[in-house]
Amino acid sequence: MNIRNIDLNLLVAFDALFDARSVTRAADRLALTQPTVSGMLKRLRDLFSDELFIRSSHGIIPTPRAEALAVPIKDLLGTAQALITPEDFDPTTTETTFKLSGNDYMLFAVISPVIAELRKIAPRARVSVVPRPVTGLPDLMARGEIDYYVASPEFMIPDLPSRLLCKDRYVCVARKEHPLRTEQISLQQLCAYDHLLVAPAGGSFSGPVDSVLASLGYSRRVTVALPTFPVLFEVLRTDDFLAFVPEQLLRRRRSELKVFEMEFPTPSLEIIANWHPRLASDPGHKWLRELVVSVAKELTTPASQS
Repeated sequence: MNIRNIDLNLLVAFDALFDARSVTRAADRLALTQPTVSGMLKRLRDLFSDELFIRSSHGIIPTPRAEALAVPIKDLLGTAQALITPEDFDPTTTETTFKLSGNDYMLFAVISPVIAELRKIAPRARVSVVPRPVTGLPDLMARGEIDYYVASPEFMIPDLPSRLLCKDRYVCVARKEHPLRTEQISLQQLCAYDHLLVAPAGGSFSGPVDSVLASLGYSRRVTVALPTFPVLFEVLRTDDFLAFVPEQLLRRRRSELKVFEMEFPTPSLEIIANWHPRLASDPGHKWLRELVVSVAKELTTPASQS
């Protein structure tokens, strides 16, 4: 007997015949006609070289061969059903390792609060936080080394599924000892001081704020470009620089800094998530994506789904 020649539906019919002990009742159970089930019984007899079921005045009686096959076939059908049934996901018991990535701002603004929620809702889950790689991100996600990536639009992977989580806005800050004393500063005052800027990719001395200033006929002097926001805040403490930073970063620093109101609308910063298509239907990662959306709504102004 070659297993490639076995029709799984025949085993389903065998199981129904064995339980029902009647061709008619088995047909009702399978939502098939009686002649169809009779034909399947004939094929089963040919397959196993045995009568399997003997007709009687009360239905059908299984042969010893059918009795021996009943439990293994039921187990086999149960295993097959489990393979095609979506796996239930229970966050309270899962021991899944979620692999998240983003730059330092995204780690603070989104991933850190997500970890806090995971600890409360899924206490046995594990989290691996991977720094945003300079190159090779699509390959890392394809290999499963990163599951979920949070970034601004310019760092997203266009060919992967994505979702706009929320928006932040840039605010102007300085150290407490800065000579500017007013809560709102003019464009002239803004451009009179040297500025710090975070350029994760390195080498750039302009950003979204500079595009807005240029449209208004102004330009600022960025004298120091830094790789991360934690470094920017340390440098900001040393001199009378100004800097524009995402407002979420001030959650724990607002009391340490001066925050200025601008006379022009400052640009917003979109926070977007990427994941690999292989995880699109995974119950655990679907749950994680919804958790991230829920956390992001609490952080900033909710954004529509992209």
